[in-house]
Amino acid sequence: MEHYPGLRTVKRSIRMTEVIGLIIIAIATVVAGATEVISMFKAMKVTLADLLLMFLYLEVLAMVAIYLDSGKLPIRFPLYIAIIALARYLILDMKNLESMQIIAIAVTMVLIAATVLIIRYGHLKLPYEDRNNLERSLVNNEKSKDTQQESDK
Repeated sequence: MEHYPGLRTVKRSIRMTEVIGLIIIAIATVVAGATEVISMFKAMKVTLADLLLMFLYLEVLAMVAIYLDSGKLPIRFPLYIAIIALARYLILDMKNLESMQIIAIAVTMVLIAATVLIIRYGHLKLPYEDRNNLERSLVNNEKSKDTQQESDK
């Protein structure tokens, strides 16, 4: 059911570009994580900031894996990454931050966490249909209408 000639080729090209971009992101994340692990071994020291950075890398990899697997990006993952990044920033720069900046960062983290809860609650209480299922049900409805009209004649 292609409405425009060449649309399938354009969609395929966009999907290929997405996959290539995601592979580049995954490779860059693995390289950055390996570099961080090597620097921890050289320093013979692991700090909380290092661990949070490793969590950031793992979240990015999980996000890439989910996107490659399902073709969808759960909005919660970037929000988790934002919370971890803010926590890391707070830990690293606590000594250099004014008290109002610390409060602002903490409030931002709480707001993002509340957003995650609201989104999660919405997905549980108000689930949406999968696009493929929705398209199938629309096609089936059209077929049943056609069948109904033919039987009425």
